Amino acid sequence: MIITSLLDTDLYKFTMMQVVLHQFPGAQVEYKFKCRNAHNKPAPGAANFDLAPFVNEIRDEIRSLCSLRFHDEELAYLRAMRFIKSDFLDFLGLFRLNEKYIAVSTLPTGEIDITIQGPWLHTILFEIPVLAIVNEVYFRNTCKSPDLGQGRRRLDIKIGQLRAENLGDLKIADYGTRRRFSKVWHEEVLRVLASRLGTAQSPGHEPGAPGQLAGTSNVLFAMKLGLTPLGTMAHEYLQACQALGPRLRDSQIYGFESWAREYRGDLGIALSDVYGMDAFLRDFDMYFCKLFDGARHDSGDPFNWGERMLAHYASNRVDPRTKILIFSDGLTVPRTIELYQQFRGRCQLAFGIGTNLTNDLGYEPLQIVIKMVRCNGQPVAKLSDTPSKNMCDDERYLAYLRQVFEIPQVA
Repeated sequence: MIITSLLDTDLYKFTMMQVVLHQFPGAQVEYKFKCRNAHNKPAPGAANFDLAPFVNEIRDEIRSLCSLRFHDEELAYLRAMRFIKSDFLDFLGLFRLNEKYIAVSTLPTGEIDITIQGPWLHTILFEIPVLAIVNEVYFRNTCKSPDLGQGRRRLDIKIGQLRAENLGDLKIADYGTRRRFSKVWHEEVLRVLASRLGTAQSPGHEPGAPGQLAGTSNVLFAMKLGLTPLGTMAHEYLQACQALGPRLRDSQIYGFESWAREYRGDLGIALSDVYGMDAFLRDFDMYFCKLFDGARHDSGDPFNWGERMLAHYASNRVDPRTKILIFSDGLTVPRTIELYQQFRGRCQLAFGIGTNLTNDLGYEPLQIVIKMVRCNGQPVAKLSDTPSKNMCDDERYLAYLRQVFEIPQVA
């Protein structure tokens, strides 16, 4: 059994789920799975990305996932978070994922299809553990004797790079649950990082660059290893607001205002790439610049994004040094160091590294996602600054969305 706890997911699933419970309890949604690895066809010499042979195994793991409930100690851990409310915890105490809301099959093309459809409140927790299941099932079948030594050597190189001189203030976080090689490997990586880089919770760690592991998005490992759990909102939240808000053009503004209404200044990191940077900056006015603690980058050129964010804050009479820029798009340690060197001292910085931390053993990782495609029967979409990350099955709606948000078609 791969997933043994409902806490084995990212924190932002709980923060969004609480908003859904309080503000959108009747919303109905649909999610679709996508593998971005060249349509499941591997490059010469790479692994075979065919997932269809593992459909039954994936179904069995999902069936086990749907048998889980929150334990008292898990709810107590969530209760200690200042932004988690008591009625939400009461709901989680009764919660269980229902297998009737998820279907796993093989398409006529031979590709795997995963569809999640049902009440948002009862389906939001599927995404992360299901992706982790697909990854682990795939790798335990295709890499039966994994080269863990290679993974440890690569991790050692990353740690050496982070502990270089003049990088003591550079802090990274683990964002790698959904595409990890395995749950066991994920835990080993976190234990090694905590021991060698240090955390705010471990004053007796190995000397060198103290406190460089800021935390993890994974709530289970945060609880188990004494790390800081990290996360705010994901794309699905702002996508759903396309159907839930009063007017499509105001859906991004509506999403930010609804978030602020729920958390009253807490969890103040805005996601910037659901409609692209131009549309984000048009909506992220002086009010939001002052209200939110910062913004998160997840597509497009990160250096350009950072410079535009700093200029935007300055033009709205906000000191960028008081705001946080979070970088989280496909980061490697060398790229993280480059970004740190460009922006250090000009703002507060945070870096979330995912696949490159939890699935770097020498095998090409799966580039798999599960994205919301409908809410209340209406298409919803993401139009990011990286076109390959866009996901919508209704071209007419995409064209309309581009028109409403003044987003040019990329050739």
